[in-house]
Amino acid sequence: MAQGDRAAKVADRIKEVIAKRLEKGLRDPRLGFVTITDVRVTGDLQHASVFFTVYGSEEERAESALALKAATGLLRTEVGKNLNTRLTPSLEFIPDAIPENAASIEELLREAQERDNEARAAAANATYAGDEDPYVKPRDFDDDDDDDDDDDEAPEDADGR
Repeated sequence: MAQGDRAAKVADRIKEVIAKRLEKGLRDPRLGFVTITDVRVTGDLQHASVFFTVYGSEEERAESALALKAATGLLRTEVGKNLNTRLTPSLEFIPDAIPENAASIEELLREAQERDNEARAAAANATYAGDEDPYVKPRDFDDDDDDDDDDDEAPEDADGR
């Protein structure tokens, strides 16, 4: 698992380097407010997938993706300078679906809340369809009832036996 640990360390370092470089700024006016969310590196450390999100509209996201694609060479050079590996990994920028997933989860939670409220409102006005407690309960036998139970025994013969 040592190679997986190394890939994870390299991925973290690439994330830091790219984030710092984006913080300094690129000379591309298309680049919006970009956040690097994750970096995944292959086991041989030759390819890195960089996941990013952009704060803003769909148009701003598309423009920022184009700006990152145009700046891939510059960012790869920056990564190569700050990474202690024999080869500098190629970079691929992938828009992260976190905002869309979060919006769909929020929509599902809102819908579930509405259904819960409807169920509570229906339960508040609900009445039982039959008896309030439809289950048969065992009878309680009292001591004075035991005298009356003698009739249940076998009938006596005419001789009284």
